[in-house]
Amino acid sequence: MIYGLAFFQCFMVIVPVIVPFFASKGLSLAQIFYLQAVFATTIVLLEAPSGYFADIFGRRTALLIGSVIHGCGFFLLNFADDFFSLMLFEITLGVSTSLLSGADLALLYDTQKALDTEESTEHSKSIAHLGMAKSIAEAFGALLGGALAMYSFELMVLVQSGAAWLCLVLALFIVEPPYRRSEATQDRVRIIEILRHLFHSDVVLRQIVIAIPLYSLATFNVIWLIQPYWEQQGLSLAVFGVLWCVQSLTAAVAMRYGFAVERKLGATGALIVIGLLPIVAQFGMAWFPGWIGIGIALLLFVGRGLKQVILVNALNRRVPSEFRATANSFTSFLFRLSFIVSGPLLGYIAEVHGLETALNALGFSYIAIFILVMLPLVQSVRRFQQRAAA
Repeated sequence: MIYGLAFFQCFMVIVPVIVPFFASKGLSLAQIFYLQAVFATTIVLLEAPSGYFADIFGRRTALLIGSVIHGCGFFLLNFADDFFSLMLFEITLGVSTSLLSGADLALLYDTQKALDTEESTEHSKSIAHLGMAKSIAEAFGALLGGALAMYSFELMVLVQSGAAWLCLVLALFIVEPPYRRSEATQDRVRIIEILRHLFHSDVVLRQIVIAIPLYSLATFNVIWLIQPYWEQQGLSLAVFGVLWCVQSLTAAVAMRYGFAVERKLGATGALIVIGLLPIVAQFGMAWFPGWIGIGIALLLFVGRGLKQVILVNALNRRVPSEFRATANSFTSFLFRLSFIVSGPLLGYIAEVHGLETALNALGFSYIAIFILVMLPLVQSVRRFQQRAAA
């Protein structure tokens, strides 16, 4: 049921053509980025409290409430026809996303623990399977969305509205496993203790908490540029759906073989690959237009898949179950906070100076992030491995 819920949460028929859809409502590229900043701001305000809510009142409760709001949000989209009504849609969707994110992953971990499975193997496989379910949902949704968009945006939104309510149907059948709550109190988890654990208990954990949102942002920023990039190549909306499907399947395959890559290259080698892929992809798109640039962009989704299984699994192995949902929500909080700063600026650069300039700016920024964030994490992991070997 958890995999099914994740599937329909990510079954987005509107996503592969969302930039042309917003443009059909009269929005510029800069306004589209502003809308996403509103969405991100909503999540920033609610992400950590929603994870805290899930840890206290139950992950199933959070999923049920989030699923209801998720369905209502897409129902509103049927009537949105200007910037402000679309803003209301983004705010509603932000509320639902904040409740749904983190809770499914924490619930999956706790289910595996309740079944007494081996954490190092089964938990890792579960994360990969959850990520694959989401990517496959994006792939199938993209194919359907591209076909529907060629016929009618209104029909596409109507189909999306129906699919959104399936999340609630599946959430009703989820059974929540027992998990240990905070020993200090039965009615709350102390936020200060959670932050202390994330940032002071383990230098590797602290660096992972910083790396996850930044490398999530590597793909997310380009997602909002890639559809205008395809438009510059003169591609039809149906092809948008096919390309989005290919991207999602690329991420799914990377998730499927992510741990094999880690075993082959070692933890430090896998981290270096995760750090370099966004740089190559962003510069590749800027320097090589046409199908070559489109092909190079797939490297972003390879990195997305590897990040999802390797970094996210590393985080969840290092936090206790009583605040695992809060920890996952906190990394999402940092990711959205970063987008609030970078998104509107990137939209302005793309609108005024062009896509090539925006993509080059991203490439240079991820060179800096590789030096300042990924290389220190690689060094910390190497030192940890050396101490363990000794």
